[in-house]
Amino acid sequence: MAAKKTSKKTGKALKPKAGERKFRPLRWLLRKAVWAGVIAMGLMVLAVVIYAGLNPPTTHTMWSEGRRLGAGVDQHWVDADEVAPVMLRSVVAAEDANFCNHWGFDMNAIRAAIADGARRGGSTISQQVVKNVYFWQERSYVRKALEGVMTPMVEAVWSKRRILEVYVNVAEFDEGVFGVEAAARHYFGVGPDQLSARQAALLAAVLPSPKKRSASRPSGFVAKRARIIQDGAATIKRDGRADCFE
Repeated sequence: MAAKKTSKKTGKALKPKAGERKFRPLRWLLRKAVWAGVIAMGLMVLAVVIYAGLNPPTTHTMWSEGRRLGAGVDQHWVDADEVAPVMLRSVVAAEDANFCNHWGFDMNAIRAAIADGARRGGSTISQQVVKNVYFWQERSYVRKALEGVMTPMVEAVWSKRRILEVYVNVAEFDEGVFGVEAAARHYFGVGPDQLSARQAALLAAVLPSPKKRSASRPSGFVAKRARIIQDGAATIKRDGRADCFE
């Protein structure tokens, strides 16, 4: 073992010079990991801030679906003001009835999903927006972890109306048909601002399985689900659960 250098004046051990310090790989790795985490967090915050005002030009799901189909996808962005209010209420009634009352996670829905053996979904609209806009559809612990970090950021920076606006513009309503504008014309031949309560409920009823359900030729299950959604949309308007986005 090498003897420690001492001061001739004080007899105390001298601190090694910068170039003589012992290399500690664990400390180096930890420092790098911390910096990587800080950079990643900064990039996520930046991504959230950018899309608070800028509409996402595409998503991973749109890109991959367009590539699979070989002909692109049908999607045209519309502002929330150009969408019938009943459509926004229908989506909330179908996917996240407590949308106005949570900060990104509905703990009651999560507990119910766990108790049901994960047969029902516990994701909020906010979580789905984060997944659809920033990530991919395949389940993974990595995606869930990133989604868990970004969802509160989106809730903190975006308004509830903005979250819904993005959701109805990037959600898939049929094979290769994304967004409420394309869906309204595809299924009913009308603009998104002309959707009736029944039509809006039918569109919301195809979520989250647009490739297996049809809004224009609804199965018995979809028709029944649409009736429930239509009633739910009217209910959340009456009891004030739509106030945060209307």
